[in-house]
Amino acid sequence: MTNEELKMLLNLHKANKRKLQLMVAALLILLIICFTACIFVGSVDLDFKTAIDALMGKASWSQNQIVRDIRTPRLICAAAVGASLSVAGMAMQALFKNPMASPSVLGISSGASFGAALYIAVGYGMFQMAYGASLCAFLMAALTMFLVYALAYQKRGVNTLMLLLAGMAISALFSGLTSTIEFFSDADTVNSIVFWMLGSFEGSNWIDVKVILIPAIIGMILILINARELNIISSGEGKARALGVNVKNVRIMLLIGSSILVASSVSICGVISFVGLIIPHIFRTLGGPDHKYLAPMCILGGALFMIIVDTVARSIMPPHELPVGVITSLIGAPFFIYIMRTKKKEIWSS
Repeated sequence: MTNEELKMLLNLHKANKRKLQLMVAALLILLIICFTACIFVGSVDLDFKTAIDALMGKASWSQNQIVRDIRTPRLICAAAVGASLSVAGMAMQALFKNPMASPSVLGISSGASFGAALYIAVGYGMFQMAYGASLCAFLMAALTMFLVYALAYQKRGVNTLMLLLAGMAISALFSGLTSTIEFFSDADTVNSIVFWMLGSFEGSNWIDVKVILIPAIIGMILILINARELNIISSGEGKARALGVNVKNVRIMLLIGSSILVASSVSICGVISFVGLIIPHIFRTLGGPDHKYLAPMCILGGALFMIIVDTVARSIMPPHELPVGVITSLIGAPFFIYIMRTKKKEIWSS
């Protein structure tokens, strides 16, 4: 390679790096703008001055309540859940080398939902632990992820067909178990479980913000610190081992991080499908496969997507609101079909 060719490659690399940095910065600015704008929108519309006064506690009591105690914590929860599910989906797609891998497709969301439902129906009356539903959701999410991975793993690595079939089977199993719990539960318990199945941020408060933020930060850190290793593993586990990457340790950290993110999300809003499928695919297409930039883009893009969807859900039919999970499913199902038709080789190659 001549010096001119090397210089050209370096310039292309710098230009691409600058483009990715600009994309991350643009997403951050757009997220801040949308977050602020969504505070004004709802069944009770507020103008800019009233919303600012309410944030500072200078508006009427009802306006202060709407902005400070209802909309703001709800938007924070929505942003955290969107970011968590998106970056968890990104990690799974890279780890399993498959664009179809996501918390909902692999049954992890169903497993976490079953854990929360089990605690609501049985554990709450027996233990009454703080964040008991969150803990049970995390344990079942982790168990589901490792079970699906174990069923799909063969000597040459993860078998794609087995991965998808195992995810479908495990999802059906936990959905059936959750329905069984509903059948034998009283009306109040059934209503609580239905909340998990539909997915909604209705009633989110500052306690929920604490529940989601700490595990979300931990899970994201576990994935972000392994972004470089994830780039190497994506090109092949054999090559990664040759370059000195401890593939087993990285895989375990990514699985734990993804489980934490999915479980904490399910524990406050229930099952919200397809976010971990849609967002990583969009930003991998726009920004490329470098996880050092793809991860921040998924975090910001997922947060942006979820606050927009939640705002639509609570504003489209006032005073009623649609479950967020219904809207994401309506968006995600066609997207799922699109990926199946356009990414056949990547999906079915082992």
